[in-house]
Amino acid sequence: MSNKLLTLIVNGDTHKFFDVPHHETLADLLRDRLQLTGTKIACDEGACGSCTVLVDNVPTLSCMTLAHTVEGKKVLTIEGLKNGNELHPIQEAFAEERGFACGYCTPGFVMTTKALLDKEPNPSDETIKEALAGNICRCAVYEHIVDAARASAEKLNGGE
Repeated sequence: MSNKLLTLIVNGDTHKFFDVPHHETLADLLRDRLQLTGTKIACDEGACGSCTVLVDNVPTLSCMTLAHTVEGKKVLTIEGLKNGNELHPIQEAFAEERGFACGYCTPGFVMTTKALLDKEPNPSDETIKEALAGNICRCAVYEHIVDAARASAEKLNGGE
């Protein structure tokens, strides 16, 4: 089967790829072709959430998503949250609340938190836990992660 042209909008920039095999995942394309290595591949089975990116604002497991299935869509990675050298409020909150230990799962948690807060600006702790249930932290700093998601909501709503 021949490869075809693939166009994606990644972090606001349009990218055209002419040689993407039909079996290439979005995670591999982001990491290998665009050098966006913030998207982590941990389990490579769609079970841990470390590879989560937003595709048209929907949390998506990029290790399980074939690149061609997101043709023409908007992809947002952890790198796309920053504004120049300024961290996004969610990234700030994760740092301030120690919502990480080794940090490998953090990009997935941050992106999932962004999707949640885009839909629900003032989530309850229960809603936060439900939204983040598809993400796994081997270091088990879940309490800090929930605190970081709550602090993210406060930051985005004008509080500090």
